[in-house]
Amino acid sequence: MIFILLLALVLLGVPFAFAILGSLTVLMSTGDLPYHIRIVSQQFFGGMESFPLLAIPLFILAGELMNEAGITHRIINLATAIVGRLKAGLAHVNIWASVIFAGLSGSAIADTSALGRVFIPSMEKEGYPRDFAAALTAASSVIGPIIPPSIPVIIYALTVSGVSVPGLFLAGIVPGFLLALGLSVYVYFFAGDLGATQSKQQSRRHALLHGLLPALMPVFVVGAILAGIVTPTEAAAFAVVYALILGVVLYRNIKLVNLPGIFARAMRDSAVIMVIMGAVAAANWVLTFERVPNMLTEWALMSIDTQWTFLIAVILLLLVVGLFLEGIAAILVLVPILHPIAMALGIDPLHFGIVVIFNLMMGLITPPMGLCLFVADSVSGVGMGPITRRILPMLGVQFLILLLITFVPALVTFLPRLAGY
Repeated sequence: MIFILLLALVLLGVPFAFAILGSLTVLMSTGDLPYHIRIVSQQFFGGMESFPLLAIPLFILAGELMNEAGITHRIINLATAIVGRLKAGLAHVNIWASVIFAGLSGSAIADTSALGRVFIPSMEKEGYPRDFAAALTAASSVIGPIIPPSIPVIIYALTVSGVSVPGLFLAGIVPGFLLALGLSVYVYFFAGDLGATQSKQQSRRHALLHGLLPALMPVFVVGAILAGIVTPTEAAAFAVVYALILGVVLYRNIKLVNLPGIFARAMRDSAVIMVIMGAVAAANWVLTFERVPNMLTEWALMSIDTQWTFLIAVILLLLVVGLFLEGIAAILVLVPILHPIAMALGIDPLHFGIVVIFNLMMGLITPPMGLCLFVADSVSGVGMGPITRRILPMLGVQFLILLLITFVPALVTFLPRLAGY
């Protein structure tokens, strides 16, 4: 009843945080209602009072500053210098620019918006269909939340105690690059005749030189976390300072008068996530109080006897959930229930975390609720139908990569194990 009511409220357009709280009335009304209301209120605000949570608004602010600083064009030039000479060069540049941009924003929606405004008209000018350019931009933006630093990874680690943020960061590197490689193979063999065979080249030395400083930010951020020098929250603060220095001092694309607007946008986007996290903290308390996770774990262990059966069930569940719920919201609602079952079955927590995140991020480009599809449509103006038709083969590529990292855990756990996680 809880999940049916939650889904109904979401489909009716109720904001997700309030849909969660509304669905809790099913359980709250069965006991001491005034006590439940008081406790839920405390849990709601307590769920937002966490020092590690500061990493989320700080990384969002760093991404906003990077976008305002004009980093996008420098990253595109850097990607062009690396892969622009290949067949379907500009399409490859689109994909690998997302890989580089992933280390700056950690958000698929930000990548679709920032890169789409450049790539969609540029690819159309070079002969690619506009709907194909929009679909490829949306599909490659899924790389953003997988390669570190990643906002969904931080939220996942905060949702489940005992899972290491640096470990999850490392675990996402190989799957992110596999996704980029898979899309590049698809573009090379099946889309190479859609547009220009090569993208226009600038001086490679010039592109590498001007793209070096932005590309170094994720190296500094993730490297400092892995070295134990800073926490993820402190690293996020460093990313903000780094972005400010690039935008205000070195590139001078950010004027001091623009900073209040940039901070306001970051605050608005952060507030949406924080309110959802507060609502989910309250929901988790109520569910735990009523022993719902325990009952589900006991039922799952009686019904599912192998890791692979459980992983297949999780993949199918999350693919369906991703059609209707935004990825971060789904992580907050489902992971506290699924994680204990995975641990009871002996599944590696880092492996399970990346499989869940990868799976749910695919929901960003699946209709009818794929947010990146809406962003790509708003930038391109070609309509959801043509973009959806173009993106289906790319979704197929992503599903194959998902199966690969699910059934070959070493692809995910190799780097964390190498670093001692």
